[in-house]
Amino acid sequence: MYDGRLVFSQLMAHLPQHTFRRCVRRYNGDRYAKGFSTVEQYRCMAFAQLTYRASLRDIEVCLRAQQEKLYHMGIRARVSRSTLADANERRDWRIFADFAQSLILEARRLYVDDDLGIDLQETAYALDATTIDLCLSVFPWARWRKKKAAVKLHTLLDLRGSIPSFIHITDGKVYDLNVFDVLVPEAGAIYVMDRGYHDFRRLYHLTQAAAYFVIRARKGLAIKRVYSNPVDRSTGIRCDQIVRPHTIRSHENYPDKIRRVKYHDAETGKNLVFFTNNFTLPALTVAEVYRYRWQVELFFRWIKQHLRIKSFFGTSENAVKTQIWTAVSVYVLVAIIRKRLGIDASLYTILQVLSLTVFEKVPLNQLFRFCDYSFPEETLCKQLNLFD
Repeated sequence: MYDGRLVFSQLMAHLPQHTFRRCVRRYNGDRYAKGFSTVEQYRCMAFAQLTYRASLRDIEVCLRAQQEKLYHMGIRARVSRSTLADANERRDWRIFADFAQSLILEARRLYVDDDLGIDLQETAYALDATTIDLCLSVFPWARWRKKKAAVKLHTLLDLRGSIPSFIHITDGKVYDLNVFDVLVPEAGAIYVMDRGYHDFRRLYHLTQAAAYFVIRARKGLAIKRVYSNPVDRSTGIRCDQIVRPHTIRSHENYPDKIRRVKYHDAETGKNLVFFTNNFTLPALTVAEVYRYRWQVELFFRWIKQHLRIKSFFGTSENAVKTQIWTAVSVYVLVAIIRKRLGIDASLYTILQVLSLTVFEKVPLNQLFRFCDYSFPEETLCKQLNLFD
């Protein structure tokens, strides 16, 4: 019988402790800590994410019920909701943001060789944003509309492995395309975006940075066709053109040629038009790359359904950002463990199993070995036959 570490301790063992301590020192996280350190705060918040706790009182009750196991979980101090609330309120959220970014770098290295599903050598990112609704009377710093509050999660998702490579948290009033002002383009990468990011000036900034984009075109744009490339209409491609912006203002913002690809989706019957500054990719590949943009929508749906970011443990901006970055780090941690241990189960399945076994003493590599149980048929059946 295995009598080693708890499942929770095995999970935390995959975290780079020296990197976490470096983040804590960078922002003086333990400067005024008397008994509840930053690492203990992170472990409590990670426990809340893994076990789907809904409030600070919920965290306190569950951890105190397992008081004899807290030492083995790396929690030395007495857990109380007031102590955890003060820590979320006062400790700089950038500690957990920087730590999550370090985990993201490790996860991207593990998933770099994953098959994207299409013939594409370049790194592909999906850029999008999601809004998390809040109560204006409780979160007045996140004013969005007249009677609503919200925070917006701007995410750049690496399509290989569905790992977020860049996250920027703002209030709900910030437009989606304003994320270009803080995003540093990666040369040679492809950025896949919806029509909400259509801004010629910012798209030209990507071109100047030697990065590529694939974006769905807005309706009613004035463009001038330069010439057309031959296409195979049986693949769904309707046209592959080289165009220029036609209006004076758009031409000033993007003074270069741009590629226009029109694709007919046989499943939905819609005609989709894309703009890109990549002139070497096949037209069908351009359309297929955009199809993979929906991975970022699935990522948003996944974290909203399975991580604790709908009900927050604190009301200040620091507490909200601390909880969001902790949720992101837990998501990335599960992705890292899945790759390191070669687990075939999905992230959803892994989290569901972990939510029930964090206090168990089972090796992680055996925890997800699912067996098909077969029940032997009874030799003597007492059920009478309905038909002869």
